[in-house]
Amino acid sequence: MVIRYVHHQLMGVAMAWCACVVSAPVAFGVRGLSAAGGEVALIVGMGSVIGSVFFGMLAASRLKWVGEISVFEEAVALNDPEALRPAEYSLRHHLPNKGLFFVLLVPSLATGLALTPWLSLIPLWLSLDWLIRAGVAARWEKKNAVLLWRGQVPNSPWELSYSPLGPPPP
Repeated sequence: MVIRYVHHQLMGVAMAWCACVVSAPVAFGVRGLSAAGGEVALIVGMGSVIGSVFFGMLAASRLKWVGEISVFEEAVALNDPEALRPAEYSLRHHLPNKGLFFVLLVPSLATGLALTPWLSLIPLWLSLDWLIRAGVAARWEKKNAVLLWRGQVPNSPWELSYSPLGPPPP
C-alpha cells in the first residue's frame, strides 16, 4: 500500500488516541485513581514529554544517525507521480488501521490493569513522537515543494520516494 509519509505518521497518532480512549476508562474504572501512583505517573510523564520534545528537535536536525531530514533527502524520485495522486486520495481512507490499534490497545490495557491505570496512557507518549515526525515531514515537504510517499518500493516498503507537489508544467 502506498501512503503519504505524513499521513502514515498521523495514522499512528489517531490510533494511539483511540487506544487511550478505550484503555484508560477501563483501567481507571477497574483500578480507580490512586494518589501515589498519580504523582509518580506525573513525574514520569513530564520527563517523557520533555524527552520526546528533545528527541523531536534532534529528528528535525540534519544529524546523520538521528535526523529525519537526511532520510527525506535520500528519497528517490517517482517515475509516474500522477499515478499516486488520484483525485479521491485523502487521509480518511488511510486513517483506520486495526492492526496498529490492537498493538497499542492490548499492552496499554494489560499494563493499566495489572500495574497502575496511568500506564494505560502510554500510547499518548508514542503519539507525541509521531506527531513531531509528521510536523517535521510536512515542513520539509512544503519547503521542497514535494510529497513524500512510503511503500512505493515493493521489496522495502519503509523506503521513501517523492513526487512534485503540483502537476508538471505543460
